[in-house]
Formats: sequence, structure tokens, C-alpha cells
Amino acid sequence: METLTKKPETVVKLYDEKAKLYKFIMNDKGPLQGLEAIGNTLQKLGLSKNEIRVYIYLARTGMRKASEISEAISLHRTETYRILRDLEKIGLVSSVFEKPLKFVATPFEKTLDRLIGSKKLKLQSLERKKKDLVDLWVSLPKLKGKFVKREIFQILEGEEQVNLKAEEISAKTKDEIWVFLCDSDISCFYHSGFLDKLEKIAKRDLTVRLLTSDSPKSRFFLRKLQLPDVKCTYSIDLPSFIVVDQEELLLSIQRNNVQKSDIEKKKERIAALWTNYDAFIKILSTLFTELWSTKMEVELKR
Repeated sequence: METLTKKPETVVKLYDEKAKLYKFIMNDKGPLQGLEAIGNTLQKLGLSKNEIRVYIYLARTGMRKASEISEAISLHRTETYRILRDLEKIGLVSSVFEKPLKFVATPFEKTLDRLIGSKKLKLQSLERKKKDLVDLWVSLPKLKGKFVKREIFQILEGEEQVNLKAEEISAKTKDEIWVFLCDSDISCFYHSGFLDKLEKIAKRDLTVRLLTSDSPKSRFFLRKLQLPDVKCTYSIDLPSFIVVDQEELLLSIQRNNVQKSDIEKKKERIAALWTNYDAFIKILSTLFTELWSTKMEVELKR
């Protein structure tokens, strides 16, 4: 007796190299890079790689059974079901009242709001605990021994870490801060808010000197600033650097061979050297003084 069997519902296989969609995506780098950037952001917000794979597939394809998701992304069914439940617990996935059980993803924008909100709550909790932790640290028994100042250095990687260090050392300015920004870095420091902080330092009657290489881009950002000592020098191929009170130096450097998407590559390649090494600071201070004295007269109409 011949029986008719219902063929299983077609499932889009994003990770199947033989699938037409896979070949299409691999040929069109735009969507692939976009998904990679989204995945990297979700990972920074706390999701695991497999959680990201499950969420992105579900959010892109709509309501699905666990078995369909498992097959599409080549993940064990038990692991897929566990991940779906974990995502449901944090509000990124919902179960549909149907048989067989199906799942639907929370819209991407709401997912970002939820993950960012969760991070903010954790940070607020840590902020509340900060004073208690500092007091606890201060209360620890002091180790015997004389403190000796050492000449040290740090290598900071990533735009966020470099900006945080720039803000940290500038906030400690007691007398003067000298800043040289190359054309490629000025927009980064402007949008991070660092240049606004220089304006606040200048209002404390401290010496703030900002020097940039002359270009239309540099002039554009300099016109937005309210700093008394801003000068341009002839176009020169030098890395950006900051000298604070002749005691600290932050020097921009770049990392090579960073395996990231084009969207993130620029930010990830940003790196900087911080040091209190006196000889190094004197060299950069001398260079800054020389550039400052041989500057171009540039009229910045605000």
C-alpha cells in the first residue's frame, strides 16, 4: 500500500556552503559584514556566540520550531532548545502557544534596549558599591616598605581605552597640557568629548595648548572649539600625543593585522602608549615646542 508522506518544511541554511543563500551572501560582502558587526556588538553586550547565532537566525526568518533552528545553524537540538530557553529568560525570545512549540524573536531594536538597559543596571549597582569597595581597600593592613616611583609604560588597545586614558590624565592636569592631534585622529577625539574637556581645563586658568596639522578637516573641528591657544602647523606625518605637566605622555600608535570586519577594523586598530618615562617625555615636549614656534598663522572664523 502506497502512502503519502508530507515533506518537511524547507529551512534556510545560512551555514550550509552548498546552499544558494550561503553562496549569495559570500559573494555579496555587504550583508555578511553587517551581520558580523551586529554579532560582535551582541557579544559585547553579553551574549555567547551560539546565542547570537540562534537569535539572529530567528530574528531574520520569523517564527520557527527548535528543530528548524537546529538544522539551519547546524547546532545540536538539545543545545538549541537550552539556548532558546536562556534567551527567553532574558526577554529576547518568546514561545508561541502552538503545537508543535514554536519560538519568535524580540524585535532587534527592543533587544538592544533590553541588553543595554541590563548593562546600565549592572554599572549603576557597581557605582553604588564603589565607595564601600574603596573604603574596604583602604582599611586593609598596609604592607611595610618604602614607595619608590618607577618609570613605567602601558599599551592601550581600542578606541574606548585610549579615550578613557586621555580623559584620565587630562583630568589630573595641575599646570599645563599640550596636545598634538594629527588629521586622522582629530575627529575621534572631538566626538569622544575630549576636546570639550580641554575647554573646561582652560577655564580653570591652566595652560592648554592644542596643535594640529593644517587641513580642511582640522580647521572644521577647530572652528567649533573655544580654546585660546590653538595653532596649526604645516602638514606633517606625526602620531598624535598628549603631554601633561611634563610628567605623563600618551602617544598614539597603530596595531596591524587585526582580524576584524571593515566596520570595526579602524576602531580596533587604534592603540596608544602611556608612560611617565622622563627622557621620552622630554623628547616629545621638545618636538611640540619646536612645532609650536614654527606654526602657521591660520585664521579660524567661528
